[in-house]
Amino acid sequence: MGWLTLVLWLDREAAGGTIWLQRGLGVSTWMVLALALRRVTATVRVQTGVVVAFATLVEYVFSPTLEVYLYRFENVPMYVPPGHGLVYLSAYALGHTRLVERHLRAAVVAVVAVGGVWAAYGVLVAERPDALGAFWYACLVGFLVWGPSKPVYVGAFVVVSYLEVVGTELRTWVWQSEDPILGVSIGNPPSGAAGGYGWFDLAGLLLAPYLLGLLSRRRRRDRLPERPQPEGADVH
Repeated sequence: MGWLTLVLWLDREAAGGTIWLQRGLGVSTWMVLALALRRVTATVRVQTGVVVAFATLVEYVFSPTLEVYLYRFENVPMYVPPGHGLVYLSAYALGHTRLVERHLRAAVVAVVAVGGVWAAYGVLVAERPDALGAFWYACLVGFLVWGPSKPVYVGAFVVVSYLEVVGTELRTWVWQSEDPILGVSIGNPPSGAAGGYGWFDLAGLLLAPYLLGLLSRRRRRDRLPERPQPEGADVH
């Protein structure tokens, strides 16, 4: 998270950095992600890979194509795909700290309460209405109740909310005031952004066991010895 904060600060609008700075930050962020993945299990590595792939696809659809939100150069900065991997690892790490694991129910209640107040403010009080944030908050509550990993979603609420506030405050990216597809209002940032991001987490958590199973079966098949040919059999 410290690295991502530094990246957003260096790429902020006020700094006036070039596209080449963005690309350099992208290469560096891939390196940081590679180092971080060395410290986790194979399952978490695969989960992270799925999150990066899914999130990158969504980024290209929703930013330069649909323009739901825009980065400074109206592109997807090179540090964003690996950044999603670091976001997932940060959420996973925070959610699996001893403090959160010991008080998981209280942590879930706190996330629901804080997120609910933020979403209600965006819909009822804020000068810029935020209906999309309220919808995503409902998604977050659903993930916390029925999702495959409450600790990950608790961590994601803290991590994603923090990065959205920092990124929009620095004007590294800006959300449009209205969704071009649904026509609903959007805050800058949306209050329930962690709920929108939660779909990336869901993909990683659900697909990783399946992908690991496929990889394991393939490895076992590759290790099987070849059956010897019967004596006198025609090998041509």
